[in-house]
Amino acid sequence: MPETVPSPSPVPSASGIAGLLARRGLHYGWVVVAVTFLTMLVTAGAVGAPGVLLGPLEKEFGWQTADISAGLALRLVLFGVMGPFAAAFMNHFGLRRVTVVALSLIAAGVAGSFVMTKIWHLVLLWGVVVGLGTGLTAMVLGATVASRWFAQRRGLVMGLLTASTATGQLVFLPLLADLTERLGWRSALGLILAVLLVAAVAVLLFLRDRPADVGLPAYGATEVTPAPPAVSFGTMLLSPLLALRDASRTGMFWLLFGTFFVCGASTNGLVQTHFVSLCGDFGIVPVAAAGMLALIGLFDFVGTIGSGWLSDRYDSRLLLVWYYGLRGLSLLYLPFSDFSLTALSVFAVFYGLDWVATVPPTVKLTAERFGDRANLVFGWVFAGHQAGAAFAAWGAGFSRTAYQTYLPAFFFAGVLCVLAAAVLIAARRRAVAVSA
Repeated sequence: MPETVPSPSPVPSASGIAGLLARRGLHYGWVVVAVTFLTMLVTAGAVGAPGVLLGPLEKEFGWQTADISAGLALRLVLFGVMGPFAAAFMNHFGLRRVTVVALSLIAAGVAGSFVMTKIWHLVLLWGVVVGLGTGLTAMVLGATVASRWFAQRRGLVMGLLTASTATGQLVFLPLLADLTERLGWRSALGLILAVLLVAAVAVLLFLRDRPADVGLPAYGATEVTPAPPAVSFGTMLLSPLLALRDASRTGMFWLLFGTFFVCGASTNGLVQTHFVSLCGDFGIVPVAAAGMLALIGLFDFVGTIGSGWLSDRYDSRLLLVWYYGLRGLSLLYLPFSDFSLTALSVFAVFYGLDWVATVPPTVKLTAERFGDRANLVFGWVFAGHQAGAAFAAWGAGFSRTAYQTYLPAFFFAGVLCVLAAAVLIAARRRAVAVSA
């Protein structure tokens, strides 16, 4: 009697783990969420590192704040522009391959920084290389995981993954600031390289592209959804542009794009990049300023997960009104505070709760309006976010160089947030009137 040879599973290790977890009542999608959380946490640490390194680079090389900010602004532009193409790459090559390439690019940019001596080295390494690497992951990775692996709890999952950026700040920035102060900024870069390696190993071992790869339906679904048919490389490259063409004909796209521009201009482009230097202008040492950023990250972790929970239950437009309004008021308050511990703590609480709480309802509105092309369209919406971030990163650096203060940039960002809230109120009233 011939020996029966079992047919091999396409990913036997993952299928085995998925089966074991399923018998214990745990969907493998949560493992994918954990790996994605780690990846986004580590890349957030890399993105936030220049906020700590700004002062040391100025001192060592004699570069002006405006020049450094221009290089960092380029990073933020590429971080955003890559979004829709990152979604296309993930659709074509798979999550795991794209994520490993992204982590490798970030590591290459950080490693090259050890030998940089000129401003164009900074622009190339942190502006181009790190910008491309972080752009391949960014929020689009989280949105893709949430939409592929979860038919239910998408808002909560997106809240968790968005909160990873806050956790990255909470974990890494005080460490980076302390290492920079005690051992120099190159030691801080060494820490970033180490955690990038850990994340890459986790991605290779555990990240899978789709639930079908481990023989499971998406969380909350009842049937396994096969991967869509493969398309040519040319079609893949065109898909983001076609998605932009169609989406740009709708008012919803421009509402999301414009408000997310304001989101970027009032978060990572401004506070994440310049807050430590702003505090230094008022005599606050970098470690203490980074600790305040960590406090912002702690409250943002709570606020963003709460936002994910709320976005599964309430009108996303109404949530965004509250988030932009409260963020705007906190930014308007900061220039008139005395920068005491109490004043900065008040700012950290109210600003932190709203920092990236805007992401889950924005992703939900994008998914509801654009369906199967949601991750491509969200890539373009996120490009708007990073255009705003680049504008704020450069603008705040210009303000510091031209006027010897960052405060006008913070006040202007607060005004933009209040205006965004007003636009969302009008949009919600129009939507209610149409549905009635």
